[in-house]
Amino acid sequence: MLDYFWGMHNPCRAAWSVQYKSAIFYHGDDQKRLALDSRDRLAAKSGKVLTEIVPAEKFTLAEDYHQKHALRNFDDVLAEFQAIYPNDSDLVNSTAAARVNSYLSGYGSLGNLKKEIDRLGLSEESKKLLLTRVRQP
Repeated sequence: MLDYFWGMHNPCRAAWSVQYKSAIFYHGDDQKRLALDSRDRLAAKSGKVLTEIVPAEKFTLAEDYHQKHALRNFDDVLAEFQAIYPNDSDLVNSTAAARVNSYLSGYGSLGNLKKEIDRLGLSEESKKLLLTRVRQP
């Protein structure tokens, strides 16, 4: 999973602000060791890695409008979730919205989506739209 993480951003580029830095937050020595080992493997191939590896401590969520980024760019399905969750913080906390956002972001297989799509609270039209957007691995 960490190798996937390294491929999702440019770990050799410095962050342009603290707010948008890339980091691995670890809980305990095992996670720290795994993160450092994967960073060191990458650094041996690519040079200096600037992604921080830091202990998980206080965590502050970004503003609501930054949450569910992929879903917010898929207007038809977003509108349906906003009808279900008119309060933005409820949308942010929705497990169904989180799962759809994850699929739209490229996490999860089409097969898994097909298994759970009927439990996400979406209309038939939104289900069809979502199924066309999620790629088969």
